[in-house]
Amino acid sequence: MSDFSSEVSALETALHQSMAEEGPVPVVAVVGRPNVGKSTLVNRIIGRRQAVVEDKPGVTRDRVPYDAQWSGRRFTVVDTGGWEPDARDRAAAIAAQAEIAVQTADVVIFVVDAMVGATDVDEKAVRMLRRSHKPVILVANKADNQNIENDTVSLWSLGLGEPFPLSALHGRNAGDLLDKILAAMPPAPAIIENAPRGPRRVALVGRPNVGKSSLLNRLAREERAVVDSVAGTTVDPVDSLVEMDGEVWQFVDTAGLRKRVNQASGTEYYASLRTAGAVEAAEVGVVLLDASEVISEQDQRVLTQVVEAGRALVIAFNKWDLVDADRRIFLDKEIDRELKRIPWAIKVNISAKTGRAVDKLAPALRKALDSWEKRIPTGTLNQWLTALTQATPHPVRGGRAPRIMFATQAGVAPPRFVLFTTGPLDAGYQRFIERKLREEFGFEGSPIEVSVKPRKKLGPGGRGKAHG
Repeated sequence: MSDFSSEVSALETALHQSMAEEGPVPVVAVVGRPNVGKSTLVNRIIGRRQAVVEDKPGVTRDRVPYDAQWSGRRFTVVDTGGWEPDARDRAAAIAAQAEIAVQTADVVIFVVDAMVGATDVDEKAVRMLRRSHKPVILVANKADNQNIENDTVSLWSLGLGEPFPLSALHGRNAGDLLDKILAAMPPAPAIIENAPRGPRRVALVGRPNVGKSSLLNRLAREERAVVDSVAGTTVDPVDSLVEMDGEVWQFVDTAGLRKRVNQASGTEYYASLRTAGAVEAAEVGVVLLDASEVISEQDQRVLTQVVEAGRALVIAFNKWDLVDADRRIFLDKEIDRELKRIPWAIKVNISAKTGRAVDKLAPALRKALDSWEKRIPTGTLNQWLTALTQATPHPVRGGRAPRIMFATQAGVAPPRFVLFTTGPLDAGYQRFIERKLREEFGFEGSPIEVSVKPRKKLGPGGRGKAHG
């Protein structure tokens, strides 16, 4: 494999940087031939259904890390695609990802099918594992009963020591396996106090085949995610630590979804849940659009997902190398029409294929995150609001106009403002205030929330109170 050692070195460095606040976290790679139950085992180890599982081989394609914990020890478990010798095309890329996972792991779990026994592919995989010189735990999965467990003794022939019988599906012997994994890990490091915050979390989202994995590979300077001209190659969210403009960022490449979540099924349904979770866990979303194609309903749904999650937003128009002068004219009109509800989003024009303008991503992300975490002092906010409402008071309704008595910023990430008023505000006037807030204080790249707390009407002999 070309540049294999440099890929391994880069990933090892990134993995250690990612957990600087707690010292290096051990990495456990789960490998094996296709359809032996690797993703089911990963879900059992992490204690939740997060890795996509389906009863057919080839569902997992990239190496996908998940946070795990057992007996107070944190570690990262890496799910991999099925390893096969002499693989070609996409299968070769999947096998390469599995081999990189082995090289960067502290402990390797090699999974075989207890009901099938050792195969020629398993034996060739063992030779690859021996070359890695990493501790290997041989797991005989699908040992659902004592009879199958008794048959696992034949797996001693693989030369990896005693096979560990397990049923990942039913949890049989799972706790004992976790104890064995912990025993094989390097000693726990001392906790580092007062360490800086970890890398900023970026969700890379978009409909299928807009170039998300290609952009991730461009940024990571390695084949971090499997790329194929067939749409829908990525199923699981794939974490990558990449350095841009002197700073490490944690990117998550997500599945491109063709359908609404409630219309998806099987792999796509669970992939949609993983994508939604990746957006929720991120601080900023990079929504990738294909600049050479019309902005679609799918694109709109992805944008809505990021905005409704309250995340900072950068829109990257990819495949700019395919855009000619005529297309630019039409694209400008599409942006005015289709993206008019989010004029505050930061937009960059890039080409993952050629590398054009990808260096603009880091400044755009920083600007969006600065807006996302911006706080306006209460005094400054109210001085500005008083001047605004005096210059443009609320329209009179029924002979009276509600007044804004006071405003405060209730929170950040995203910025949230509360207006305490003498009565309900017109929706149009509330949007006017939000627009003026942006004009005055920026917030480019971040959604903001403006809510109204009208004072309760005075009761007989009572004083008014604001709704709380």
